[in-house]
Amino acid sequence: MMTRRGLAVLTALLTSGFCALSLGGPLYFYVAILLLLVMVYSFISCLWAWKTAEARQHLSTPAVSKGETAQLVLRAEHRCPLPVAPLAGDFVYAGQPIECAFGSAPFRTHERRVSLTARHVGLYNAQMTQLVVQDIFGLFFMKKRPRQQGATLTVLPRPFDIEKPRFTLGDDGSAALSRTQEDYNAPEDVRSYQPGDAMKRIHWKLSSRKRELLVRRFETPAPPDTLILLDCDRPLGGENIPEGKENLRDALCETAVAVANLQMADGSPVRLPIYGDKANEFSSDHKASLSLLQEMLACQPFGSGEDFARVLNLELRRMRRTGATIVITTRLDAPIVDGVSRIRRMGPSARLYLVTYTPDNPDYQPYVSRLQHHLVEVCYVTPA
Repeated sequence: MMTRRGLAVLTALLTSGFCALSLGGPLYFYVAILLLLVMVYSFISCLWAWKTAEARQHLSTPAVSKGETAQLVLRAEHRCPLPVAPLAGDFVYAGQPIECAFGSAPFRTHERRVSLTARHVGLYNAQMTQLVVQDIFGLFFMKKRPRQQGATLTVLPRPFDIEKPRFTLGDDGSAALSRTQEDYNAPEDVRSYQPGDAMKRIHWKLSSRKRELLVRRFETPAPPDTLILLDCDRPLGGENIPEGKENLRDALCETAVAVANLQMADGSPVRLPIYGDKANEFSSDHKASLSLLQEMLACQPFGSGEDFARVLNLELRRMRRTGATIVITTRLDAPIVDGVSRIRRMGPSARLYLVTYTPDNPDYQPYVSRLQHHLVEVCYVTPA
């Protein structure tokens, strides 16, 4: 395409050519020929560089935690021996277009590193949209779209310090373990007698048959689960706050990760069903699995998830193996209060994290009082 400068040069070329033909002055011929050579050179050099131009990009790391930075490495080159203007590139990150300048030397790879700030949890595409080639006089420019697909940066939620959830009395597994060890009808296996073993645990019939003392071993009950119920619907509130929705989403994800990180640190099993646009479920008792949960939450768009009051009712079936239930949401209304209260009546302890910019909203007080009446802990999380 021709620039404004190119149009001006073309106008001067036509004017001088017309004057040369009309008046016959040699000066006009010289000017017209010179302008014509400049335009031909500009077009050929720009076309040659455009034909041989290539652009590539990649991320220094595919995933970073919120608040960190990643490096987007951009490379461009051309193989035109004629002098041209420095190459220019346009790339998009998090929906924002950004310009980047490269060098102009031929047969060399020009590299630029751009720092990308991970401001919010989620998936963000970083892609060079076009490479702009221009001649040295600025008369023509051509755009070329890179063949390589863009790179996706995964921004992970970061855990923060919270109070450890408490299990209801007898749900920590120790009471069940004591009962099982005294149950002689449920042996898991036998082993050789060791000094200090209780005499009542000796399997006398099998010992007489094997002619050695054998002791019953009983299966150890699995510890109860910590069930995390996360509201994956569009966050409520933050409309009048810059980046309010994004901050609410960050707080939801980071609260869930904080609870899971604290529970899995001592080997407690954690379950987190995700009723979002990308339905999934996390289940683990190893802290090494925390990165998997972070990626699962980063992939959730939090746009049109299942109605959270319905989610609370669906998860009542898990209460037999649940020792503590953590509810994380940005909305507090009567259906949610009823759902959390039913969970608490099923036996496990319950804690509700309300993520909001207005924790002192008087509309919340009646619902908080009802929850506290059913022995439900209510905690507030204010987005950063």
